[in-house]
Amino acid sequence: MFSNASNFVHGVDNAFLIILGISFFFLITLTGAMIYFVVRYNRKRNPHATQIKDSTWLEVTWTTIPLLLVLLMFYVGWAGFLPMRQVPKNAMHIKAIGKMWKYTFEYEGNKQSDTLVVPLNKAVKIDLFSMDVLHGFSIPAFRIKEDMVPYKKNYTWFIPGEKGDYDLFCTVYCGVSHSYMYGVVRVVDADYFDKWLAKLPVKKADTNRGFKTLEKNGCLACHSIDGSKLVGPSFKGLYGSSVEVSTAGTTHKVTADSTYIKSSILEPDKDIVTGYPQGVMKSYKGLLTEKDIELVNEYLKTLK
Repeated sequence: MFSNASNFVHGVDNAFLIILGISFFFLITLTGAMIYFVVRYNRKRNPHATQIKDSTWLEVTWTTIPLLLVLLMFYVGWAGFLPMRQVPKNAMHIKAIGKMWKYTFEYEGNKQSDTLVVPLNKAVKIDLFSMDVLHGFSIPAFRIKEDMVPYKKNYTWFIPGEKGDYDLFCTVYCGVSHSYMYGVVRVVDADYFDKWLAKLPVKKADTNRGFKTLEKNGCLACHSIDGSKLVGPSFKGLYGSSVEVSTAGTTHKVTADSTYIKSSILEPDKDIVTGYPQGVMKSYKGLLTEKDIELVNEYLKTLK
Protein backbone atom coordinates (compact mmCIF):
# COMPACT_ATOMS: atom_id res chain seq x y z
CA MET A 1 0.00 0.00 0.00
CA PHE A 2 1.26 3.48 -0.91
CA SER A 3 4.19 1.87 -2.73
CA ASN A 4 5.01 5.17 -4.45
CA ALA A 5 3.77 7.60 -1.82
CA SER A 6 7.25 9.06 -1.44
CA ASN A 7 10.79 8.54 -2.65
CA PHE A 8 11.74 6.79 0.61
CA VAL A 9 9.22 3.95 0.50
CA HIS A 10 11.31 1.43 -1.41
CA GLY A 11 14.51 2.03 0.57
CA VAL A 12 12.81 1.68 3.96
CA ASP A 13 10.69 -1.29 2.88
CA ASN A 14 13.69 -3.11 1.42
CA ALA A 15 15.65 -2.68 4.66
CA PHE A 16 12.65 -3.86 6.68
CA LEU A 17 12.05 -6.95 4.53
CA ILE A 18 15.72 -7.96 4.48
CA ILE A 19 16.07 -7.64 8.26
CA LEU A 20 12.76 -9.43 8.76
CA GLY A 21 13.88 -12.21 6.42
CA ILE A 22 17.17 -12.66 8.30
CA SER A 23 15.27 -12.72 11.60
CA PHE A 24 12.92 -15.43 10.31
CA PHE A 25 15.88 -17.38 8.93
CA PHE A 26 17.50 -17.53 12.36
CA LEU A 27 14.20 -18.18 14.10
CA ILE A 28 13.45 -21.18 11.89
CA THR A 29 17.05 -22.44 11.73
CA LEU A 30 17.77 -22.22 15.45
CA THR A 31 14.37 -23.59 16.45
CA GLY A 32 14.78 -26.49 14.00
CA ALA A 33 18.31 -27.21 15.26
CA MET A 34 17.09 -27.12 18.85
CA ILE A 35 14.29 -29.58 18.15
CA TYR A 36 16.67 -31.85 16.21
CA PHE A 37 19.23 -31.95 19.05
CA VAL A 38 16.52 -32.51 21.67
CA VAL A 39 15.25 -35.54 19.74
CA ARG A 40 18.59 -36.85 18.44
CA TYR A 41 20.53 -36.53 21.67
CA ASN A 42 17.94 -37.29 24.32
CA ARG A 43 18.96 -39.55 27.22
CA LYS A 44 17.43 -42.71 25.71
CA ARG A 45 19.22 -42.41 22.38
CA ASN A 46 22.46 -40.95 23.71
CA PRO A 47 22.90 -41.95 27.36
CA HIS A 48 26.51 -40.74 27.46
CA ALA A 49 27.27 -37.13 26.52
CA THR A 50 29.60 -36.66 23.56
CA GLN A 51 32.01 -33.73 23.84
CA ILE A 52 33.20 -31.89 20.73
CA LYS A 53 36.31 -29.77 21.19
CA ASP A 54 38.54 -27.55 19.08
CA SER A 55 36.38 -27.44 15.93
CA THR A 56 37.98 -24.59 14.00
CA TRP A 57 35.61 -24.75 11.04
CA LEU A 58 32.59 -24.61 13.35
CA GLU A 59 33.87 -21.57 15.22
CA VAL A 60 34.80 -19.79 11.98
CA THR A 61 31.38 -20.58 10.53
CA TRP A 62 29.29 -19.34 13.44
CA THR A 63 31.41 -16.19 13.66
CA THR A 64 31.63 -15.34 9.96
CA ILE A 65 28.00 -15.88 8.96
CA PRO A 66 26.46 -13.66 11.71
CA LEU A 67 29.14 -11.01 11.06
CA LEU A 68 28.29 -10.88 7.35
CA LEU A 69 24.57 -10.76 8.07
CA VAL A 70 24.96 -7.95 10.60
CA LEU A 71 27.07 -5.98 8.10
CA LEU A 72 24.39 -6.58 5.46
CA MET A 73 21.66 -5.29 7.80
CA PHE A 74 23.77 -2.24 8.61
CA TYR A 75 24.35 -1.55 4.92
CA VAL A 76 20.71 -1.72 3.85
CA GLY A 77 19.67 0.40 6.85
CA TRP A 78 22.34 3.00 6.14
CA ALA A 79 21.52 3.03 2.41
CA GLY A 80 17.87 3.72 3.26
CA PHE A 81 18.66 6.38 5.88
CA LEU A 82 21.39 8.40 4.17
CA PRO A 83 19.16 9.96 1.46
CA MET A 84 16.78 11.17 4.18
CA ARG A 85 19.40 13.72 5.31
CA GLN A 86 20.43 14.86 1.82
CA VAL A 87 17.97 17.58 0.82
CA PRO A 88 17.99 18.74 -2.82
CA LYS A 89 18.95 22.39 -3.29
CA ASN A 90 15.73 23.15 -5.17
CA ALA A 91 13.46 21.79 -2.42
CA MET A 92 10.45 23.83 -1.30
CA HIS A 93 10.71 24.97 2.33
CA ILE A 94 7.77 24.65 4.74
CA LYS A 95 7.94 25.29 8.47
CA ALA A 96 6.08 22.80 10.67
CA ILE A 97 5.25 23.97 14.19
CA GLY A 98 4.18 21.44 16.79
CA LYS A 99 2.42 22.43 19.98
CA MET A 100 0.00 20.72 22.33
CA TRP A 101 -1.93 19.40 20.50
CA LYS A 102 -1.87 20.38 16.85
CA TYR A 103 0.39 21.00 13.88
CA THR A 104 0.61 24.32 12.05
CA PHE A 105 2.41 24.86 8.74
CA GLU A 106 3.93 28.11 7.51
CA TYR A 107 4.62 28.73 3.83
CA GLU A 108 6.64 31.42 2.11
CA GLY A 109 4.97 34.82 2.21
CA ASN A 110 3.98 34.39 5.87
CA LYS A 111 1.03 32.16 4.99
CA GLN A 112 -0.24 29.58 7.45
CA SER A 113 -2.37 26.43 7.26
CA ASP A 114 -3.49 23.62 9.58
CA THR A 115 -3.17 21.13 6.70
CA LEU A 116 0.13 20.26 5.05
CA VAL A 117 -0.55 20.67 1.32
CA VAL A 118 2.32 19.81 -1.04
CA PRO A 119 2.69 19.55 -4.84
CA LEU A 120 3.11 16.18 -6.55
CA ASN A 121 6.65 15.14 -7.53
CA LYS A 122 8.23 18.21 -5.91
CA ALA A 123 10.99 17.96 -3.29
CA VAL A 124 9.72 19.41 -0.01
CA LYS A 125 11.84 20.21 3.05
CA ILE A 126 9.98 20.45 6.35
CA ASP A 127 11.74 22.54 9.00
CA LEU A 128 10.60 21.16 12.37
CA PHE A 129 9.98 23.28 15.47
CA SER A 130 8.29 22.64 18.80
CA MET A 131 6.80 25.40 20.94
CA ASP A 132 6.48 23.38 24.12
CA VAL A 133 7.48 19.73 24.55
CA LEU A 134 8.92 16.90 22.48
CA HIS A 135 6.75 15.86 19.53
CA GLY A 136 7.22 13.23 16.83
CA PHE A 137 6.54 14.23 13.21
CA SER A 138 5.56 11.04 11.43
CA ILE A 139 4.00 10.32 8.02
CA PRO A 140 3.86 6.50 7.91
CA ALA A 141 2.92 6.28 4.23
CA PHE A 142 6.02 8.34 3.36
CA ARG A 143 8.20 6.25 5.72
CA ILE A 144 9.48 9.31 7.56
CA LYS A 145 9.63 10.14 11.26
CA GLU A 146 11.64 12.90 12.95
CA ASP A 147 11.53 14.46 16.42
CA MET A 148 10.45 18.04 17.04
CA VAL A 149 12.63 19.17 19.96
CA PRO A 150 12.10 22.51 21.72
CA TYR A 151 14.91 25.01 20.96
CA LYS A 152 16.61 22.62 18.56
CA LYS A 153 16.55 22.77 14.77
CA ASN A 154 15.63 19.63 12.87
CA TYR A 155 14.20 18.78 9.47
CA THR A 156 12.89 16.10 7.19
CA TRP A 157 12.19 16.00 3.47
CA PHE A 158 10.44 13.93 0.83
CA ILE A 159 9.19 13.85 -2.74
CA PRO A 160 5.51 12.85 -2.83
CA GLY A 161 4.77 10.40 -5.63
CA GLU A 162 1.01 9.81 -5.40
CA LYS A 163 -1.89 12.24 -5.02
CA GLY A 164 -4.17 11.81 -2.04
CA ASP A 165 -4.53 12.43 1.69
CA TYR A 166 -2.09 10.81 4.12
CA ASP A 167 -2.10 10.54 7.91
CA LEU A 168 0.23 12.70 9.97
CA PHE A 169 0.80 11.58 13.55
CA CYS A 170 2.67 12.66 16.65
CA THR A 171 4.63 9.59 17.74
CA VAL A 172 5.94 10.93 21.07
CA TYR A 173 3.72 11.12 24.14
CA CYS A 174 3.23 14.86 24.64
CA GLY A 175 0.51 15.12 27.28
CA VAL A 176 -3.03 14.11 28.09
CA SER A 177 -4.39 14.83 24.59
CA HIS A 178 -1.49 13.28 22.69
CA SER A 179 -3.81 10.96 20.78
CA TYR A 180 -5.66 13.96 19.35
CA MET A 181 -2.52 15.40 17.76
CA TYR A 182 -3.36 14.32 14.25
CA GLY A 183 -2.98 16.01 10.89
CA VAL A 184 -3.37 15.47 7.17
CA VAL A 185 -0.82 15.65 4.36
CA ARG A 186 -2.54 16.46 1.08
CA VAL A 187 -0.66 15.80 -2.15
CA VAL A 188 -2.08 17.71 -5.14
CA ASP A 189 -1.15 18.70 -8.68
CA ALA A 190 1.27 21.60 -9.03
CA ASP A 191 -1.37 23.85 -10.66
CA TYR A 192 -3.87 23.18 -7.87
CA PHE A 193 -1.18 23.85 -5.26
CA ASP A 194 -0.26 27.21 -6.79
CA LYS A 195 -3.91 28.30 -6.78
CA TRP A 196 -4.42 27.05 -3.21
CA LEU A 197 -1.32 28.85 -1.97
CA ALA A 198 -2.34 32.08 -3.71
CA LYS A 199 -5.71 32.04 -1.91
CA LEU A 200 -4.17 31.22 1.48
CA PRO A 201 -4.49 34.31 3.71
CA VAL A 202 -1.36 36.05 4.90
CA LYS A 203 -0.73 35.73 8.61
CA LYS A 204 -0.60 39.20 10.10
CA ALA A 205 2.37 39.83 12.34
CA ASP A 206 1.34 41.01 15.79
CA THR A 207 3.77 43.66 17.02
CA ASN A 208 1.97 44.25 20.32
CA ARG A 209 4.54 44.11 23.14
CA GLY A 210 2.18 42.11 25.34
CA PHE A 211 1.72 39.57 22.56
CA LYS A 212 5.49 39.37 22.09
CA THR A 213 5.88 38.68 25.82
CA LEU A 214 3.38 35.82 25.64
CA GLU A 215 4.97 34.43 22.50
CA LYS A 216 8.53 34.67 23.84
CA ASN A 217 7.65 32.79 27.03
CA GLY A 218 5.76 29.98 25.31
CA CYS A 219 2.34 30.98 26.68
CA LEU A 220 0.64 30.64 23.29
CA ALA A 221 1.49 26.94 23.16
CA CYS A 222 -1.14 26.30 25.85
CA HIS A 223 -3.47 29.33 25.56
CA SER A 224 -5.08 30.33 22.28
CA ILE A 225 -6.06 33.86 21.28
CA ASP A 226 -8.89 32.81 18.97
CA GLY A 227 -11.18 31.02 21.43
CA SER A 228 -10.04 27.47 20.64
CA LYS A 229 -9.40 25.13 23.57
CA LEU A 230 -5.83 24.03 24.18
CA VAL A 231 -4.08 22.92 27.37
CA GLY A 232 -5.29 26.02 29.21
CA PRO A 233 -8.19 28.48 28.83
CA SER A 234 -8.24 30.73 25.78
CA PHE A 235 -7.17 34.34 26.22
CA LYS A 236 -9.94 35.54 23.93
CA GLY A 237 -12.62 37.34 25.94
CA LEU A 238 -10.91 36.40 29.18
CA TYR A 239 -10.14 39.83 30.62
CA GLY A 240 -13.04 41.16 32.68
CA SER A 241 -15.06 37.95 32.38
CA SER A 242 -16.38 35.82 35.22
CA VAL A 243 -14.35 32.64 35.63
CA GLU A 244 -15.26 29.58 37.67
CA VAL A 245 -12.22 28.35 39.57
CA SER A 246 -11.33 25.88 42.29
CA THR A 247 -9.29 27.24 45.20
CA ALA A 248 -8.12 24.78 47.86
CA GLY A 249 -10.91 22.43 46.81
CA THR A 250 -13.65 25.09 46.91
CA THR A 251 -15.36 26.11 43.67
CA HIS A 252 -16.30 29.75 43.22
CA LYS A 253 -16.32 32.51 40.61
CA VAL A 254 -13.78 35.30 40.23
CA THR A 255 -13.39 38.23 37.87
CA ALA A 256 -10.48 37.94 35.48
CA ASP A 257 -8.96 41.32 36.26
CA SER A 258 -5.33 42.45 36.58
CA THR A 259 -5.01 40.92 40.05
CA TYR A 260 -6.31 37.54 38.88
CA ILE A 261 -4.07 37.55 35.79
CA LYS A 262 -1.00 38.36 37.89
CA SER A 263 -1.87 35.66 40.42
CA SER A 264 -2.36 33.10 37.61
CA ILE A 265 1.07 33.94 36.20
CA LEU A 266 2.96 33.81 39.48
CA GLU A 267 0.88 31.14 41.29
CA PRO A 268 -0.73 29.06 38.54
CA ASP A 269 -1.93 26.29 40.89
CA LYS A 270 -3.73 28.63 43.28
CA ASP A 271 -6.96 29.12 41.29
CA ILE A 272 -7.60 26.29 38.81
CA VAL A 273 -10.19 27.03 36.13
CA THR A 274 -12.95 24.42 36.12
CA GLY A 275 -12.37 21.78 33.44
CA TYR A 276 -8.60 22.17 33.31
CA PRO A 277 -5.90 20.09 35.04
CA GLN A 278 -3.73 21.22 37.91
CA GLY A 279 0.07 21.17 37.89
CA VAL A 280 0.52 21.74 34.16
CA MET A 281 1.66 25.36 34.11
CA LYS A 282 4.92 26.43 35.74
CA SER A 283 5.27 29.58 37.81
CA TYR A 284 6.78 32.59 36.04
CA LYS A 285 7.92 34.18 39.28
CA GLY A 286 11.36 35.64 38.62
CA LEU A 287 10.92 35.15 34.86
CA LEU A 288 8.46 37.97 34.16
CA THR A 289 8.84 41.47 35.55
CA GLU A 290 6.03 43.71 36.77
CA LYS A 291 6.32 45.57 33.47
CA ASP A 292 5.95 42.31 31.51
CA ILE A 293 2.80 41.40 33.44
CA GLU A 294 1.41 44.87 32.85
CA LEU A 295 2.00 44.51 29.11
CA VAL A 296 0.26 41.12 29.15
CA ASN A 297 -2.75 42.62 30.93
CA GLU A 298 -3.01 45.45 28.43
CA TYR A 299 -2.86 42.99 25.54
CA LEU A 300 -5.50 40.70 27.02
CA LYS A 301 -7.85 43.69 27.25
CA THR A 302 -7.79 43.89 23.43
CA LEU A 303 -8.88 40.27 22.92
CA LYS A 304 -12.65 40.75 22.98
